[in-house]
This record gives sequence, structure tokens and C-alpha cells, in this order.
Amino acid sequence: MSVLLRHSGDLPPVEAYGVWYAVTGAAGKGADDKKLEDLARMLEAAFDAICPEWWAVARTLADGDGAELAYATTCAGYGSDFGLMMAWGRLTKQMARETEPCLVICDDPWLFRHLAVLSGVQAGKEPGLLAATLKYRLRGFLARSHLVPRLAWASLATRRQRPRAAKGGPVILVYGHPRSNAQGHDDYFGPMMSEIPALARALHTDCGTTQAAALSADGRTVSLHAWGNPLQAVRLLLKRWRPTITHLSGSFGWLVRRAAEKEGGGAAHAMNAWQRQCQHAWLTHTRPAVVAWPWENHGWERDFCRRARRLGITTLGYQHTVIGPHQLNFSPTANKDGLDSLPDIIVCDGPAYRDQLLDWGVPAERLVIGGSLRIGRFEGGLYDPKAPCFVALSADHAIARQQVGAIKAAAAKGIEFLVKDHPMYPLDFEETENIRRTTETLEAQPALSSVLYSTGTLGLEGLLAGLPTFRFLPEDRIAVDILPGFVAVETVTAPELTDALAEAGKNPSKPDPLPWEDVLSPVDWDLWRKLLAGGKPAAAPEPAPSPKENIA
Repeated sequence: MSVLLRHSGDLPPVEAYGVWYAVTGAAGKGADDKKLEDLARMLEAAFDAICPEWWAVARTLADGDGAELAYATTCAGYGSDFGLMMAWGRLTKQMARETEPCLVICDDPWLFRHLAVLSGVQAGKEPGLLAATLKYRLRGFLARSHLVPRLAWASLATRRQRPRAAKGGPVILVYGHPRSNAQGHDDYFGPMMSEIPALARALHTDCGTTQAAALSADGRTVSLHAWGNPLQAVRLLLKRWRPTITHLSGSFGWLVRRAAEKEGGGAAHAMNAWQRQCQHAWLTHTRPAVVAWPWENHGWERDFCRRARRLGITTLGYQHTVIGPHQLNFSPTANKDGLDSLPDIIVCDGPAYRDQLLDWGVPAERLVIGGSLRIGRFEGGLYDPKAPCFVALSADHAIARQQVGAIKAAAAKGIEFLVKDHPMYPLDFEETENIRRTTETLEAQPALSSVLYSTGTLGLEGLLAGLPTFRFLPEDRIAVDILPGFVAVETVTAPELTDALAEAGKNPSKPDPLPWEDVLSPVDWDLWRKLLAGGKPAAAPEPAPSPKENIA
């Protein structure tokens, strides 16, 4: 046996293994000098390899009770760590084929049982399953119990917005972003409400009543909460994904059990069910002619497309953000009805991600390029080798904390950092002489020496601005890669960061900016006006080939 599988309270003596690693969430550790080198890159390679398999598994789960309320079943990497667990399994299989004994420390009771049956694995005592299951179920019930009265109140508090809802016209359906306002700006659609005065705005149920009231001051915005039924909210107490016995068996059965319990340990499924209830009632009541929204192919969006199509409403999914190789939810592969739950038209922000959607099976006639409303061209030079490094913290707090730990070590060596946390998921951290918080965006900085990011769009923005850009790899989870396939960027782990930035400072050479037009396109307002007026675009031309060379 080449893999010794143990939990943190049952570790073997140091001489029993040659190398070791701990999976996500494990509390124990082995000997410092025997830790598996390059774990972060090996884990990401394993994740890359399992992506097609996750699509296949998700498709088999898609017809289950409440499946589209979940994230594992839609391959949403930001909402589910199902793929990460599959990657740990693949990596452990790989290590089991080595001759040197490897200690794998795993405290997760479901993942432990998944790994224990792999060939070449010698498992010790299993972590307790009952206590973990009861913890998630109790936590989930309490979370839903807290959510239900809030949703019932939200539906009552926003009910007065119903009469002002536009009927039969064009609407954008958006999340409640803190940078949106009642003066014509929406963070997802930019100045579109100013450009198209007939356009109305509906707010996703993630937007709270206070922000909804502020945004509705424009007289054109309503909250979907207003179409919720307070009595129906009570039924959300029992809403959760319930895989069948068939789903709970097979080679990934333990991981399916884990995903169902873990996701059910919060209120996300109930919130997704509420969104579906509200959007159904809103669509039926207002019958908009056209609805556009920031499309990411989540479960509620698939349901929205089906319902709108039955009502004769045109749907426009705006591919408003980055995709990249890890955002598997954008592919129709795992959709239970394939292309039928995609929008009528997907409006892409540029050629790079349009090409990726083509590669992932979206027909060319369903794709148009409407331009980038969120990432503009960068004017002027920001690069100064003596300026601070700009750090964009991940929305995932576990990754963000690893980023902060890495920059603390580098700051102790004299490297300066400007740190911006995620606007919707801020992280508290201690500022020092060399680590300063900023609320300004990258392009608003006077000068920068480099960019460090892990997830999100800041890596792409750094490359477009012509800055040395480093992608941070966490040790025990996946940093969702959002770059187009033809773009390469240097990756760094926490131990490598100081040397990488120091080396960049010793050899200052401003890299060529990533050509903006290779990735994004200017906003085509004529196309947007035509689409939102209910018009259909002309047949899509054959897409131009994307650049094939790597751009460092």
C-alpha cells in the first residue's frame, strides 16, 4: 500500500511515510521536511483532469428532487467544492501508484470514505459520520428558520412596488450590486438605463429591502421580492436537494452524499427556491417583452429560460464577466435539457469568451457580441517597478486569508502592497507600513509594480494594463482560472511569492499589454437597442480565429 489514509487524531509515526499532504479542512500535519512539494499545482492539475467527469456526474444528478437548487449539480465551482473533492480523489489515486509511502490526512468523513476504497489506499479509523451529518442538518434547519421570516417580511415591505412595474417592455434583471444606483447606472449593465430610457430594472432576490428601496427611487426599478407569497415562504423550511438512492451509490456516491449534506447545511437551496417562486409570479404578472440579465447558467437561470419561453418572452443572457477553463457552469453539457434551458440569445462581451462558449457546445446562431460593459480599455501607463504590488483578494475567504498570509511574509522583506478586498465579500485584515488597504480600482491607482490575484477579474485587468501579473495558487483548494485559453500567466504559491516579486523588481521590464480587442469588444449600442426592442440579430458570421500564441 502506497497511501496511508488517516484523520488528524490517528496519525502514524513519522518513519511510516516518505511524504504527506492534508486535504481541505484537515487539522493535522505531518513532519515539516516531508510535506509534498508543489501540492498546489498537483491539485490544480488533478482538477483540470476531472472537469469532463464532473460534467458527466452532474448530468446524471440533474433530474433529482431539488437538483437545480444545488450547485454541485450545475458544476458551479464558486458555489460547490464537489469538483475539488473529485480532484483530491484523483490525486490520491496518483499517489497510490508511487512506491514511496504517502500519508494523506483527511478529517472529512465523506471524503475519507471515498478515498478509503481506492486501490492502493490503506485506511485507518474513519472519522465519525453521524455527528457531522446531524450538525449540517441542524445548521441548515436553523439557517432556513432564520431566512423564512426575512423573506416573508421582504415580500410585504416591497409589495407597494408592484403597481409601478413596467409591463410588456424591455427589462434588465440584475443582482443588488453595491455600486449600482438610482441615477441610471447599474454595475452589470453600465449606463444602459440612461442609453435606453424605456428600459426597466428588476432586482434579484439577493438584493435586500433597504438597497431595493434606494434603487427603486428611479421609478423604473422593482424588487422581485414584491411577487413573493409570505405564506409560501414557510414551505422553504423543508427545501433542499434530495438525491435518490441511485445517485448515492456508485464511485462518487460518498461525494454526492457530502454535497447534499453540506449544501443543505445552509439556506442557499431555500433562497434559490424563493427566487424561482418570485420570478415565476413576476413573469406571469408583467409579461415583459424581453429580459436581459448577467447570465452564468445557474439553476435559477435555466428555470427562468424555460418559463419565459413558455410565456413567449425573449431572453437575453449577457455574458458579462470572465469564464475561463474552470467555470464549468457556463457549459450546457450538464443541463438536463441541453440547449433548451439556455437564453434565446447570449450576448458576449468579446471574442475570447464567445469562442470558449462555441468550444463548449453553444451554437453560433445563439451567440452575438454586444461588447464589454464592465471592463474598459486602459489608457496610459500604470507600470512603475518602485510602486506597490496591487493585491486583489479573492471572494473566497479561505483563499483570501492565504493571500494575506503570503503578502505578510513578503512585506516583512520590504515589499509594499496595496490590498483591495472583494466589494461583496470583504475581509478584515491588519494594515501595516507595507500593507495598506485601498478601495480604489486598479485603473484608479497612480502607479503599480505588479498585480497579485487568485480568483476574479483583476488578473485579466492587470494583463490588459500591461502589468506583471501573478496568479496565486492556494494550497488546499482551487483558484478558479478565468483567463482565456490563449493567455498564460505566471503562477505562484505562498512560499514562492516573495522571491517572484523580488525577482520582478530586480529585472524591471514592462510587459506588453494583452491586446484588449483579442479578449473584449466595444459596446455595440445599436445591437443592444435592437435586441431589447425585441429584434433578432442577423445570422452570426463565422467567428474569427482567436490568437493561438501564449501571451505571458
